[in-house]
Amino acid sequence: MIKRAVVVGGAGAVGELFARHLLDTGAEVTVVDTVRPAAPFRHVPGDVTAVDFRLAAELGHADLVVLALPEPVALAALHGVVAELRPDALLVDTLSVKQLITRAVRELAPEIQAVGLNPMFAPSLGFEGRPVAAVVVNEGPRTEELLKLVGSWGATVVRVDAAEHDRLAGATQVLTHAAVLGFGLALSGLGVPAARLRQVAPPPATTLLALLARIASGTPEVYWDVQHANPEAADVRTALADSLRRLVAIVEQGDEADFTAALTELRAYLGEDLARHRDTCARLFEQI
Repeated sequence: MIKRAVVVGGAGAVGELFARHLLDTGAEVTVVDTVRPAAPFRHVPGDVTAVDFRLAAELGHADLVVLALPEPVALAALHGVVAELRPDALLVDTLSVKQLITRAVRELAPEIQAVGLNPMFAPSLGFEGRPVAAVVVNEGPRTEELLKLVGSWGATVVRVDAAEHDRLAGATQVLTHAAVLGFGLALSGLGVPAARLRQVAPPPATTLLALLARIASGTPEVYWDVQHANPEAADVRTALADSLRRLVAIVEQGDEADFTAALTELRAYLGEDLARHRDTCARLFEQI
């Protein structure tokens, strides 16, 4: 049973999400961060990349340590953190890319139970009904306990390996954000006033404008990290650019039969999920 948890970076949105849920399950939760968290958690200030005696004591007493940190900080802190963990402790990372951290943990601490979790949603939305990608780094009873616990919070835990995680994150996050950002930059380049566009926008355009507004209102560092850190990102953006060039060629050099063939290809790609996604779109449009 997880009785003591340390959430490093618990003042951030992802860290606070985990800290709150762990606290609700009855664990004693300590937030380690350079800034004081907004929520009333027990707080130990400190820089985890330079573990002092107080941080060492907190880490050494924990059943669970969560690294809710940017990738460079997590990697820099890893050696000092694992040196203080008990042999039966569980190490968790919440990084948005997994291959580097997975390899580093296996090299530094092959005996420590470890799992990488990536909530595939904004932390403000909560776990209920949402997917959490899970990369099991080193198996163990605490690893299984935590995955069951996350499931009890209402999340759907999807197990993947590190390489598949990064491919899926590239397809679902890098590609999606790049497409929305490209849509917005195209609108800005066309010079169509956003207020005027809103007055005539049909549901698909309204949906894309809503996605654009969400990204534009967000923290730039988060979206930069999605586009910059994922090892699949460059290939994903190239695929998006190639697909637009293909569409241009079909419309400007092909004919309606070529266009129909492209839609047939897309229907085949969606396969048995076609109706599910089509119905989801219909429900979204009913709300607009």
